[in-house]
Amino acid sequence: MYTQCPECLTVYKLEAELLVPACGCLRCAHCEAVFNALGTLAAQLPPEPFTRLEEHALDRDPPLAGVAVFRPRPEPEETAVAADPDDEEPATVATVEETGEDFTQLTFTPRFARPKRRSWRTAAWVGTCAVLVLGLGAQLAWAKRDVLIADPAVGPLLASGCAVVGCRLPLVAAPSRLRLLARDVEQHPSVTDGLLITASVRNDAAFAQPYPIVTIVLSDAAGRRLAMRRFQPEDYVGDASARARGLPAGATSAMVFEVQDPGQKAVAFAFSFD
Repeated sequence: MYTQCPECLTVYKLEAELLVPACGCLRCAHCEAVFNALGTLAAQLPPEPFTRLEEHALDRDPPLAGVAVFRPRPEPEETAVAADPDDEEPATVATVEETGEDFTQLTFTPRFARPKRRSWRTAAWVGTCAVLVLGLGAQLAWAKRDVLIADPAVGPLLASGCAVVGCRLPLVAAPSRLRLLARDVEQHPSVTDGLLITASVRNDAAFAQPYPIVTIVLSDAAGRRLAMRRFQPEDYVGDASARARGLPAGATSAMVFEVQDPGQKAVAFAFSFD
């Protein structure tokens, strides 16, 4: 707040506490004149340049304070009953036995300190939210199942959990983790124009994966392709249960393929896995 000395027109910035001791009167630090600061009291200064602050009339009726924020409760008055010497019988005090009521053991607990009772609606809402969260987590896990199973940290945990529960993890294809250890080609012992190709394949992945689709390409000395055939898993793995289990992690499988001999020009062959 701001006020102005009426003698030297000096403007002062002050707090409300300075107006309390002398009921609004102040002494000017410049001319030492004593003046009523309430006459020119202002919350903001007018835009410059200015000479005098607006003066307020101090002889009006007091304004009405209408916005109440607090009213303390009146303290109960203690009334002492003096004994009258002229009375023949002294005043008696009612006892617990006479009234039949004892309020000394009552305990009053504030409303905010009372324990709140949880209704069945709250429990049902919490249970529903938990089920929805679990369902969402299961959907995300199923959508990312290949990534989770192939992960070296999560995959073994999932395999251990399925072994305990009795479930089977879906097979994740990783043809790049299959290694061809040995291969050989020779004339078919019982078919005149047939070739017998054998291969030994190891699964270097940390998880079981389905038997791959094997592509065999026969070529001549110049590298030109003479013949190509793609073998499905059922073409070289006759056991359906073995195909369903897939190639276990770290396991080696021997594969045998029968192809038709394209002639004496076929001098090289190549394997690929899909």
